[in-house]
Amino acid sequence: MDANEKKQVIKEKYGKIAMVGGSCCSSRCCEDSNVIDLSKSIGYSEDDLKAVPDANLGLGCGNPVAFSELKAGDIVLDLGSGAGFDCFLAAQKIGSSGKVIGVDMTQAMIEKAQANALKYGYSNVEFRLGDIEDLPVGSESVDVIISNCVINLAPDKEKVFREAFRVLKPGGAMYISDTVLLAELPEELRKDKDLLAGCVAGALLKEEYLALLKKVGFSVEILNEDLDISKRKYNGLPVESLQFKACK
Repeated sequence: MDANEKKQVIKEKYGKIAMVGGSCCSSRCCEDSNVIDLSKSIGYSEDDLKAVPDANLGLGCGNPVAFSELKAGDIVLDLGSGAGFDCFLAAQKIGSSGKVIGVDMTQAMIEKAQANALKYGYSNVEFRLGDIEDLPVGSESVDVIISNCVINLAPDKEKVFREAFRVLKPGGAMYISDTVLLAELPEELRKDKDLLAGCVAGALLKEEYLALLKKVGFSVEILNEDLDISKRKYNGLPVESLQFKACK
């Protein structure tokens, strides 16, 4: 698959999830687990899960808002915002003087997120249709970037990191939870569409991922590595959830 074909597979999969529910996972990778249990296992609290229940689709591999250093008045950007769950949690931390921008390339997800914002009264959250490789966001306009298990889906991760660097204000930071590989996947798994949409087939080796961040100018601090998620969510494939802070 070329980059456009990969993006089409992902749009179709996540568009379906937005409209009818389900999981990013497939029988090829994930063990059966309900959304609440999975969300708790990756760092969400009971209060988080009660805040905007319609927005939690169980698609993450961590809770970047929990380890971000958000403060009142921050401008926050969420890369791959889905139904808006992390955006709404971030909005609670930054208050009415701040703003959260969610970017997602799936129209159905944008519409679901906008409906959630209206339903739950989040006036300081905005959702924009766009590609995280070409962000619809001005240069040096955001204080903090968050993202939860999305960058692995992008065919060109260096572009994503360059765009993130561009839109961050000087001294800004990213707080990311993402899947990375601990060993190369066999070629047949790399080509598997379900594993691509399931956040495995498109993932980079950890060392390669970190090298790209540093190449575009970020300094990186690893905050946590969830190795057990391989068993909980990915049926033992060589995947971990890497949680880190990257500063401009």
